[in-house]
Amino acid sequence: MQEASNMVKIFSGNSNRKLAEKICDELNLPLGDAKVGSFSDGEITVTFNESVRGKDVYLIQSVSPPLVNRYLMELLIMIDACKRASAKSISAVIPYYGYARQDRKAKARDPISAKLVADLLEKAGADRVLSMDLHAAQIQGYFNIPVDHLMGVPILAEYFNSKDIEDLVVVSPDLGSVARSRKFADQLDSAIAIIDKRRPKANVAEVMNIIGDIDGKNVILIDDMIDTAGTITQGAKALKDLGAKDVYACCTHPVLSGPALERIENSVIKELIVLDTIDLEEDKILDKMTILSAAPLFAEVMKRVYKNESVSNLFV
Repeated sequence: MQEASNMVKIFSGNSNRKLAEKICDELNLPLGDAKVGSFSDGEITVTFNESVRGKDVYLIQSVSPPLVNRYLMELLIMIDACKRASAKSISAVIPYYGYARQDRKAKARDPISAKLVADLLEKAGADRVLSMDLHAAQIQGYFNIPVDHLMGVPILAEYFNSKDIEDLVVVSPDLGSVARSRKFADQLDSAIAIIDKRRPKANVAEVMNIIGDIDGKNVILIDDMIDTAGTITQGAKALKDLGAKDVYACCTHPVLSGPALERIENSVIKELIVLDTIDLEEDKILDKMTILSAAPLFAEVMKRVYKNESVSNLFV
């Protein structure tokens, strides 16, 4: 994409600059010069030190911990700045789309924060959104602008295919992840099983039953995110108790909040594979954890968007 260097500008907020730099390396383009800081009272200030007039601008920012609200505001203010500086187009590249778990009214007086964030991004001036493994696919419909929904499954599948694990079964940690698990199993040419569980309250999961044959098998638990790790570690224990051999776990977004690290470290999980959509601090990277990069995929999609080429055939 170097031939487009005069027309494309890529900038990053503070949430995941490492991933932004990797994406720029893949595209052979420089990361734009922008300063995203704070006034003394904590208000966010954004300064672009190069012109974006008439340019196709890509703003890379995960709405992720540990500063979810700040990172969202950084992104909104960056979009507003580019809009007022006469950018030709503004694409918000959001590897991890925060506030996605509240995607519907599950009970009376619930907010729909995923829709609220979509409205904020549009109102700020975004022309397109690129994101990966949204918590619910219907979030795409909350936007009135194009949304390119990337999948982490091909990256994870390529890693496990290279390991050549025998007697493999892909396990969905709940009924809501069955579609993702089936796609993953298809790419690994493996069987699938499902954990049927009951969730008494938020961030608390209780395993009830295993649907499928996992006795004597090596199993892989896959989910879109791991937050407190209660679901994944309880599921791994249940699988082990029912005769599974080695238990692997993988996800796209390593949120890893609260007791997650301790639970994973003390669990029967042999290896946890995650993507770098969220920038993990060094003290959050466990010995049993492997981090794969989503940068090549994001770079390819950004290239195709710029050239008006198909994105969907990357995930067929």
